Amino acid sequence: MERICGGVEVGGGGEEVGRMWGEEMWRCGEEEEEEEERGRERSPKVLKGGPLGEMVQWADIFSALYVLGHDLKISVSLKELQGFLGVPPGRGSCPLTGPLPFDLIYTDYHGLQHMKQHMGLSLRRHKCHIRVIDSFGTEPPYNLEEYATLHGYRTNWGYWSLNCKQYMTMFPHTPDNSFMGFVAEELNETERRHIQRNKVNSMALGSENFLSVLHRYMEVHGTVYFEMQRPPEVPAFVKNHGLLPQQELQLLLRRAKLFIGMGFPYEGPAPLEAIANGCVFLQPKFSPSHSSMNHAFFRGKPTSRQVSSQHPYAEQYIGPPHVVTVDFNNTREFDQAVRQIMTTNVEPFLPYEYTCEGMLERLHAYIHHQSCVDALDLACESLEAERNHLFPAFSSESGECSLQTEPLLYSCSGAAPQYQRLCPCRDFRPGQVALCRDCL
Repeated sequence: MERICGGVEVGGGGEEVGRMWGEEMWRCGEEEEEEEERGRERSPKVLKGGPLGEMVQWADIFSALYVLGHDLKISVSLKELQGFLGVPPGRGSCPLTGPLPFDLIYTDYHGLQHMKQHMGLSLRRHKCHIRVIDSFGTEPPYNLEEYATLHGYRTNWGYWSLNCKQYMTMFPHTPDNSFMGFVAEELNETERRHIQRNKVNSMALGSENFLSVLHRYMEVHGTVYFEMQRPPEVPAFVKNHGLLPQQELQLLLRRAKLFIGMGFPYEGPAPLEAIANGCVFLQPKFSPSHSSMNHAFFRGKPTSRQVSSQHPYAEQYIGPPHVVTVDFNNTREFDQAVRQIMTTNVEPFLPYEYTCEGMLERLHAYIHHQSCVDALDLACESLEAERNHLFPAFSSESGECSLQTEPLLYSCSGAAPQYQRLCPCRDFRPGQVALCRDCL
């Protein structure tokens, strides 16, 4: 059995496994007119060094599904969407007449909106098949439409009333959502042996003051896009390489000792790639933490996360000596961190969950196994139940237990000083925080 989509053969090597599992996957895209417009806006940014994190993740999802042997169809136009789903022309006035021809549909918020427009009431019947690729996550109070509207959590995103496990993130922000992740390139043993032990370079871009501090201790290199008629605005001591192909960037990282983040973009793939190539990642600590309450980037996103640094995952799950997080507004602290890094030797490191094997293992588990949830027993002085994203919770002052009456509002990310939150206890597999020990 072979399937051809967009001129790319996607059957082939996975045919035998595909027959055994019998799964079909689909990625839903946007209408042709809007996709063309979005493409015109996105392509120049991509070609000029714009953020590529979401594109990296989508490419790895497609590759992982194919390697796992599933039949994969990719749609990026309205015509393909209607053809794959059997949707009649129009804006969803007629319901689907047959069963959904796919076991799972991977899409994003834009694709979900177009599915609603063209599937109408049929979308409600097939919600359980949907998986939303959602970089920063969607928390329960933003997800349940009625609750979000009544309590001020409604944003331009969210309010789809899905099971929050259907939102799949780039990093493991919260157990409320599912962690999809991506794959970072890992060095083989030969490449590890050839890593230079006398690293004296840094990869950096940002404030000239901090770059000057770095320049006292090491060469400073950058990969800033520039056009010949308009040189980049970087200090003269920065050796700027312009945009580099991936292989050349990897070679540059292997010669570098330090990779520095200057506050943006948040939670991208590059720091993991640098750490995997033996760099120390130096990043800024945010005080106060960035959130939708004080930072324009997060405003409107369906999350109340408090982001403590440019890359919270690197700070919390990797940490020293591979990751150093300091206050960049404190020149003395910054200088001390750089001097300490100069005397520190680190081995290349990549968390298992961001290796090829880790992502394949996680995606396979999501498709074929249910989540592991442990039961919790608690003696309560009194008991109440209502729709509240902070429940279930326990009040130590009154001894009152508050239960949740709406399953879609169960959350481990909400917090309030008057409550001790009650969330299911769970263990996890070493290097694979999204999966419990018995999930495979």
